Amino acid sequence: MNAGTQSSRRTMLRGVGCVGVALGLTIAIFAAIPSAEEAASSDGFISGVVESSTGVEAGVWVIAETEELETKFAKIVVTDDAGRFVIPELPDVTYDVWVRGYGLVDSEKVKLSPSSNEVKLAGVVAPNERAAAEYYPGNYWYSLIEPPAAHEFPGTGPDGNGISPALKSQGAWVDIMKQGCQLCHQLGNEATRVVQNLDDFDSAVEAWDHRVQTGQRGTSMSGAMSRFGRGRALEMYADWTDRIAAGETPPRPPRPDGIEQNLVVTLWDWGTDSSFIHDEITTDKRNPTVNGGGPVYGVSAGHGTLTVVDPVLNSSVELTIPVRPEDPDAVPSRFPQTQLQPSYYWGDQLLWGRGGPSGHEDSSDPHNPMMDQKGRVWMTSTLRARPNPDWCKEGSDNSFAEYFPLSMSGRQASFYDPEDETFVLIDTCFGTHHLQFGEDDNDTLWFSGDGNVVGWIDTKVYDETGDERFSQGWCPTVIDTNGDGEITKPWNESNRRGEVEIDPTKDTRITGFGYGIIASPTDDSVWISRTGPFPGRLVRLDRGDNPPETCIAEVYEPPSIENPAIDPELTGSTPRGIDVDRNGVIWTALSGSSHMASFDRSKCETTNGPEATGQQCPEGWTLYSVPGPQMKGVETPGSADFHYYSWVDQYNTLGLGENIPIANGSSSDSLLALDPETEEWVILRVPYPMAFYSRGLDGRIDDPDAGWKGRGLWANYGSNYIWHTEGGMGTKSKMVHFQLRPDPLAK
Repeated sequence: MNAGTQSSRRTMLRGVGCVGVALGLTIAIFAAIPSAEEAASSDGFISGVVESSTGVEAGVWVIAETEELETKFAKIVVTDDAGRFVIPELPDVTYDVWVRGYGLVDSEKVKLSPSSNEVKLAGVVAPNERAAAEYYPGNYWYSLIEPPAAHEFPGTGPDGNGISPALKSQGAWVDIMKQGCQLCHQLGNEATRVVQNLDDFDSAVEAWDHRVQTGQRGTSMSGAMSRFGRGRALEMYADWTDRIAAGETPPRPPRPDGIEQNLVVTLWDWGTDSSFIHDEITTDKRNPTVNGGGPVYGVSAGHGTLTVVDPVLNSSVELTIPVRPEDPDAVPSRFPQTQLQPSYYWGDQLLWGRGGPSGHEDSSDPHNPMMDQKGRVWMTSTLRARPNPDWCKEGSDNSFAEYFPLSMSGRQASFYDPEDETFVLIDTCFGTHHLQFGEDDNDTLWFSGDGNVVGWIDTKVYDETGDERFSQGWCPTVIDTNGDGEITKPWNESNRRGEVEIDPTKDTRITGFGYGIIASPTDDSVWISRTGPFPGRLVRLDRGDNPPETCIAEVYEPPSIENPAIDPELTGSTPRGIDVDRNGVIWTALSGSSHMASFDRSKCETTNGPEATGQQCPEGWTLYSVPGPQMKGVETPGSADFHYYSWVDQYNTLGLGENIPIANGSSSDSLLALDPETEEWVILRVPYPMAFYSRGLDGRIDDPDAGWKGRGLWANYGSNYIWHTEGGMGTKSKMVHFQLRPDPLAK
């Protein structure tokens, strides 16, 4: 255990903190946690073989779960080709152990403790396909849905075919199915493929119209339905669930095979039964040995907490993230504080924001954490009301405000220092969402989340001065459409729909919500992803030598199905998650079309000028279709899976090699790892509890000399609706650790 880990663990044990930089704020106190000496030993194992009435069962899961530790704990392994298994590194407590697998139904749970004695577990063959299908991932069930046929587009509106005229292609419709519906939770799991209270309505269409208005997310769900053409969309979803109710089942997924049988999955409960834990962080992306063996941190949106799991002590705690104290009740919540219809699960109870159980302290609404080389946990979190202070606005002498003033920001920045147990709040003029550190000498922290600019904090300057104004900057994303190599005012402006008429004598500002962000390791550029307008885009920003005046942007869209010059089979849409390999190639999971995509700018013939508005570089893109079934009748790539984010394993933290891109299989209970050289996929499946919906992910090397035991990937159950997870209400989010052994029997 390194010094940083020891310090972090001492912090969790002391558990009392204060807030730095004269903010006068308080921090929650950690619950009692056992000392390392009191923690159960983790050297035990359970081994044996799985057999059913048809013989040994290869590629099925053996699950061991216990509630005898500080937080609920589970470990899952896969049987080898002879049905043998070893569950390694188990704390010395008693477990419920059972078998799950495709083609089976769950076996009875047996009580076992770590021992050298081998056991025989009975796999139970499913009596019929319907019973077997209850264990299939959500994307297999969602593949039964049937969007409108490609020939029905463009839509002709409510007086025509019911499809919105704004939708020009089937791909645009499928994109709304992803961004509007799968964005917050799985579709296809039991909670969504079975319509609650169906008998209370005259039809499934009416039932669906009601269910998309329920709960605190009802406004956004109902709005998404209207974007399709409401009636036509409700009919599509009603037809889907009607066919399932009548007995239709999806194709059977393949069982884990080959290297997938080497997977070990460990899970810890964290948060509460209504937590929305968006992302987690374990280390510094630039050096994955930072915080080796230490706590894992996540942020609970709507609850305003920093959630922590200690994987050594098998414990979990939460800290309240503060807001600026002047008027906490003025801090806005992005979650509606009223409901169109009561939740089927929670009734009129509000779960997130100021209407939640804890009051105004919930308003910090953190979104994404990131760790620096000191082990500090940086976050995008809300500090104050949306109107910016005067130094951000027009009339300020701040050079960035003089160039491009900002009047509002929806979220700002903060960090937690485990060493001295303090939260520090940093106001920003720009809105924030995701954040990533650059690899420059000043440890620049870059932020997405503003529709107009890309912002940053020079953390070296901030650490030296504590001056939040002096240490930050921002630039609008303006592309060089006049081709003179620089950006000059005035520029072309887009309309509210993101459309712009190009005057070729001027440069052009492009807008839209910046979602993912990553800094290149090979030059001074930073890249953001914008999910809309369809087909989405990547934006590259170079600050130049004297920002903001020298900032210059470029824009690159995936080859679009609506571009007649592109082969439809080579098209894709909607980058969300964005990362980069050590060679500077951008990788993004296309959430609309379900591809993993790489973009290599060095292949582009055109980067600026009047034609460089997005579709100018199809040669820079390479698209890889993800595994899993297609939706019914979708003619172009359109997997039923959804990829919330993506991540590149630059330093071989998992064991598949360096620069391996990984997509969240947010609707397939998995992480999806691609070998770009062979174009082969490794599916890292989480079979229990079903409805593993991941968002961010991270990789850490705990001990570079410990082989597979010293490294792994981390992700969590990040659904808005954690009660959609197997187990229903009362189920908590889980932190998940993925490790690859050299073989399925390694201890």
